[in-house]
Amino acid sequence: MSRILPSLLALLAAFAIGGALVAATGGSPALAFRALFEGAFGSAQGWSEVGVKTCPLLLLGIAVAIPFRAGIWNIGAEGQLLAGAVAMAWVGSRPPAAPGWIAMTIGLVAAAAAGGAWVALAAFLRIRRSVSEVISTIMLNFIALGLVSYLVHGPLMESAGAYPQTDAVDAAMRLPRLFGTYRVHAGLLIGLAAAAAAWVLLFRSVFGYQIRAVGLNPVAARLAGIPIERSVVAALVLSGALAGVAGAVEVSAVTFRVYEKLSPGWGFTAIAVALLGRLHPGGIVLAALFFGALDAGASSMQRAAGVSSVLVSILQATIIFALLAVERRSRVAAPADDG
Repeated sequence: MSRILPSLLALLAAFAIGGALVAATGGSPALAFRALFEGAFGSAQGWSEVGVKTCPLLLLGIAVAIPFRAGIWNIGAEGQLLAGAVAMAWVGSRPPAAPGWIAMTIGLVAAAAAGGAWVALAAFLRIRRSVSEVISTIMLNFIALGLVSYLVHGPLMESAGAYPQTDAVDAAMRLPRLFGTYRVHAGLLIGLAAAAAAWVLLFRSVFGYQIRAVGLNPVAARLAGIPIERSVVAALVLSGALAGVAGAVEVSAVTFRVYEKLSPGWGFTAIAVALLGRLHPGGIVLAALFFGALDAGASSMQRAAGVSSVLVSILQATIIFALLAVERRSRVAAPADDG
C-alpha cells in the first residue's frame, strides 16, 4: 500500500484542485467529472477511444521508465517517437515484397532501430563527454521536430504534393482493428506485451537487476562489478527503440501518415504516466489507462458540462506537482525487490 499511496494522493489532489477551478469559474465539478467519466466509459465507442489514447502512452511510459530505473532521465521520447514514425512511414509507403506480417515486422524493426539510433547520440554524449542526458534528449526533441517539418515539406512529401505529409502507408502495413468498426487496434496488444516483457526484463533477468542496481546506488554497483556505462547505454537505446515502436504503431494504426504535430506531446505526458505508475510496468498500464481515459473523455466533458478540455491538461500537470510534493524519497527509483 505504501508503494501506491503517493500516486493515490496525487490523484486526489489533482481532482480536488481541478474541481476547485471548475467551481471558481461557475461550473459544476460533479457534472464535469461525470461527463468526463461517461465520455470515456459510457459506451463501446468511448472504451474504444480510451484504448486508442492509451496505446502510445503505454508504450512511451514503459520506454521512459526503463532508463529512469537506471537513474537516467530520458526526456526525449517525443523525438524518438517521431524518428520511429518517419521510419514506418518510409518503409510503409514502399512496402517490401513479403507477406503482410513480415512486412509489418520489418516496419516495426526499422522504427525501433530509428528510435534507438536517435537516442544513441545522447548516450554517447553522456558516456564520452559527460553531457547531461536531460539536456541532450530535450534538444534532440527539437531537432526531430525540425527534421519532420523538413521531410514532409520536401523529400517525403506526398506524391500529389497537396499537403505537407508523407504518402499513406500501404494497406499491408496497417495494424488491424480489434473490434470491427471501432478504432481500437492491435497496437494496444503490442503495448501490453511490451509491459509484460518489461516486467520480466526488470525483475526476472540479470540485465534488469543491473539496471536497478545502477539506479539505486551507482557507486555500489560499480564496486560489485556491474558495467555502469554499458548499462546506461543499453537502457537508453532500449528506451529509444520502444519509443520508436510507439511512433510506428501510431502511423500504422491511426494516422497512416506522418505530418507536422503528429504527436500532441505524448513523449512528455509519458513521463507523468511513468511516475504515476511508480516506474513499475503494472502500474504504468493502469496510469496509461487513466491518462487515456482523461484524453478520451475531454471532448465529452466540454460538450456536456461546458468545461474546457484544457482542464485535462491541468489535471495531468497537477498530478506531477502533487507526486513531487508527496514523494518521501529524493529519488524516484523504487526498491529492487518491488517486482
